[in-house]
Amino acid sequence: MENIIFIAPPAAGKGTQSVKIKDAYHLAHISTGDLLRAATKENTPEGLLIRNLMESGGLVSDEITEGLLLKRLAEQDCDNGYILDGFPRNIKQAHDYQELLKKLNKDVGVVIYLALDKEIARKRIVGRESCANCGAMYNNMIDTMKPKVAGICDKCGNPLSKRSDDNDATFEHRYDTYLKETEPLLEFYKQLGVLETVDSNQDADKVFSDIVKILDRRKKWLI
Repeated sequence: MENIIFIAPPAAGKGTQSVKIKDAYHLAHISTGDLLRAATKENTPEGLLIRNLMESGGLVSDEITEGLLLKRLAEQDCDNGYILDGFPRNIKQAHDYQELLKKLNKDVGVVIYLALDKEIARKRIVGRESCANCGAMYNNMIDTMKPKVAGICDKCGNPLSKRSDDNDATFEHRYDTYLKETEPLLEFYKQLGVLETVDSNQDADKVFSDIVKILDRRKKWLI
């Protein structure tokens, strides 16, 4: 099985598809965020440094993140392939990752771009609502996901709530960051011949089906 990187704008469903692929192919799902959070629980000089940086709102350097990633990818459960979540985020990190792969004698694998229209991404984020009581999710800007009664959970009747950062201003900032930092990775991986594209404007099950087709086709090609 190949290693997999997802590149996606906000709300494209990268997390959802990572879990689906992990379960279907029994791959390690490696999140750089999870690696950093796990490191903060270790009473080591590096763990304490990361904890202090994260608690103070500081940025953890690429060097630290890549060091943790190097250790994780060297573990046995990554030998059958893995899903890399949250890295690389920009061209510099992509180059660093190529060097890291050389040290581990691993291939980059396949990079899957989850393409999503900006306005659909906006609706998915700005319109989402949830029930704090039962956890049900809704979206007041997407017809198929609206509650029957505005602001009320269909399942338990509790009031729905929104996250404070699910607003237009925050979305625009996140999307602009994606365009400037992450989208250039598409050309980088296209030049390497490993980029595949999936239409993420579809429902999650159809997106998953399209990803499976890509992985199965590439598996046959690699044999």
